[in-house]
Parts: sequence; C-alpha cells; structure tokens
Amino acid sequence: MIRKRIIPVLQLDGEKLVKTVLFKRKNYVGDPINAVRIFNDLEVDELIILDISINHEIKETLNFKFLKNLASECFMPLSYGGGIKNIIDAEKIFKLGFEKIIVNTSVFENNLLLEELIKHFGSQSIVHSIDVKKNFFNNYNIYIKNGEKKLKIDLFEWLKKVEDLGVGELIITNISKEGTWSGYDNNLIESVSKCMSMPVIANGGCGSIEHIKEIFKNTKVSAAAAGSFFVYQKKGMGVLINYLNKHELKEVLFL
Repeated sequence: MIRKRIIPVLQLDGEKLVKTVLFKRKNYVGDPINAVRIFNDLEVDELIILDISINHEIKETLNFKFLKNLASECFMPLSYGGGIKNIIDAEKIFKLGFEKIIVNTSVFENNLLLEELIKHFGSQSIVHSIDVKKNFFNNYNIYIKNGEKKLKIDLFEWLKKVEDLGVGELIITNISKEGTWSGYDNNLIESVSKCMSMPVIANGGCGSIEHIKEIFKNTKVSAAAAGSFFVYQKKGMGVLINYLNKHELKEVLFL
C-alpha cells in the first residue's frame, strides 16, 4: 500500500510569503526562507512552492537567485511551480535542487510543452496543476492565469489527454474552496482521482485534520496539500508555521 502524503503549500509573491483566499486577496505571511527552516525542524516530508506573482508575463526570467537560496535551506523534497514556460526554465529549476516542477497556465498556452517536458525530464519530475470552478450547470470549468481566465476545455477530456501523455502527478484545486477552511471539494477530488492512474494531490479548502482524514477515507487521492492550515494558527488568527505532530500523522495516515 502506497503511503499517503500531507504536503504544505507555500505561496510566493516575489520574495515574500503570502496566502490568498479564492485566488484573490494576498495576505502577507512572512519570510519564505524562515518558513522553510521551520518546516525542516518539524520534519515535513515534502514541500510545494508556488510563485503566484501576477507579473510573470512581463518577467524575462524567474528569480533563480532567490529560488537557489530557498532550495539550499530546504532538507526535504521540493516541488516548484510558477512562470515555467520552457525546457530551459525547467532545467534551471532542477539544477537549483528542486525534485519536481509544477506547470499550469503555460501548458494550456503551449500545447507541446507538457509532452516536451515529459520526454526531456521524465514523468516522475513533472506535476500538472489544474484549477477549476463549478459553473451554473454543476460542471467544472478550467481556469488559468491565477484563476483570471476561463477556458473552453472539458475537464475530463483534458484529464484523458494528460493521462495519455504520462504526467507524473496531478494537483487539482477548486478555486471556490481555496483559503476558505471549509474542507476539500470531495466530489471533485473523487471524480478526478477515480479516472486517473497517476497520483492525484487534493488542494484547496483544508481547515482541519478531519478534512484530511475525510479526503483520504472517501477518495482515491494520493496526497492532501494545504496552505492556510499550515501557515496560520486558526482561521482568522495570526501566522504560525505548523505541521501535524507524530501522533496526528499516525492518526491520519493509518485510518
């Protein structure tokens, strides 16, 4: 039996650590390097870093110097997403010490990019992130550009294409849940994880240990990712970088 994973997600706005709600309001959290050091001490198994800066489109290059400093402080496997547009960007990220790259908007804008990345670096290194919102007809629309642009692509047709290409992992996020502490979208996660053979990471909405237990118990998801739950004390309270203790991990992972 493959061990389930619980993964903190850190959002970057340039060199600042932030946290969004519904992909919108950015709340300043602190220094990302300090957060990484705390997660080291808490013996976190894996970490996701997402740069959500809206100015990626006008940047000529990513902030590789800062990412190098961040990776050098991290003792656990790291995944990075944000502004990766080509093979050269990806190669530089891997050379900095990141184990996986996460791609979203760029693979919808360049139909060949996902296939090129998989061929060049291998499936195990490529994670595809998909952000969705439910529409009036209770179907899910795919959104890109930090939730700003809706695509006319059927979610499950796209998932079939991704499956055929051989992507290593999939992150699925319901934008309407993100940062709300209201729990994952279990129906969405179950539908996606049932139709995919690759590992699926649930993201968006985690606000308690019970939410993680529920997603593991009721879906075939491989991992649960969370942002607010691991950077705040509680909903509406101050910043506190935290993780589950050993007793809580045992309780959640061995249901």
